[in-house]
Amino acid sequence: MLPWDGELAGRLDRHTVTSTLLRGNPLGDPHERPLWVYVPPGYDDGDERYPAVYVIQGYTGHLTMWANRTPFRQPFVETADAVFAAGAPGCVVVYVDAWTAYGGSQFVDSPGTGRYHSYLCDEIVPWVDEHYRTLPDRASRAIAGKSSGGFGAMITPMLRPDLFGALATHAGDAAYELCYIPDFGKAVRALRRYDQDIRAWWADFRSRPAFTEPEDATLLMMLGISACFSARDDGTPELPFDPLTGALRPEQWQRWLDWDPVRMVAGHAEAVRSLRAVWIDAGTSDEYFLDIGAEAFRAEVDRAGLPDDRVHFELFDAGHGGIDYRYPLSLAWLAQRLAR
Repeated sequence: MLPWDGELAGRLDRHTVTSTLLRGNPLGDPHERPLWVYVPPGYDDGDERYPAVYVIQGYTGHLTMWANRTPFRQPFVETADAVFAAGAPGCVVVYVDAWTAYGGSQFVDSPGTGRYHSYLCDEIVPWVDEHYRTLPDRASRAIAGKSSGGFGAMITPMLRPDLFGALATHAGDAAYELCYIPDFGKAVRALRRYDQDIRAWWADFRSRPAFTEPEDATLLMMLGISACFSARDDGTPELPFDPLTGALRPEQWQRWLDWDPVRMVAGHAEAVRSLRAVWIDAGTSDEYFLDIGAEAFRAEVDRAGLPDDRVHFELFDAGHGGIDYRYPLSLAWLAQRLAR
């Protein structure tokens, strides 16, 4: 495995998009955002239009990490290219940035972070369709991601069935009583150092190198997800649990549960039934129990009436990390099923 950049059979274009919707966002994050668009081999040789697959990142992930090279593994930009170089039907692959100061946006609109779902759906999708020869139809458009990106991939076709007709979720956040509640107790213990005040931890975190204290990852996720799911109208994040006792705060916790993809399916059953292709996977030893979340989401998709032949469900012998080898598998599967 070569330890340096490989040559692509297709082409990766790097753009900067100016967002009206993200301008003046609550965290003061940039409204000019990077956007990568990959076109497959043969794109420049004719006038054919292509399906598009939108790729979104996990929590604390950012756009340029798609090009990260780890020992003996190629980055997804290259393994995605290899899918099409090997003969899979060509697709435009769009890598979307939704980073925030808290490490992520969960791809939702929130007074605590900004209008990231609208940014994806109402700015990025039209921009790509205008600048590239895509097939601008839901039947030819999919969204894929891992972890928080898998969550975004699950909810976006439910909320915007006019835009997305297929999805792939790799260990996507689901079944929140399993994937989130175990960390609430860890957060309460960690906050003892900060007089049970997560804002005091945040001030400390920003004053030193990131992730130099063992509690940093847990508290960042608690603060960041609260900003996405349970922020006040003025943007202040509210934890879904009491920071001293760990007791659930019913109103705030319900706001989190309202975003659980497992719970969302029943209210969006018609949109789910209309999907052309749904890839669901997770690892059997996932640290956040997202294998169980995947099972639960699969069951709800089945209950909504989506035919089995449109679903790929698989559990791998793996945890939550190091699962990038599965991304090209779902990409190849989606490429065969999107309308052309």
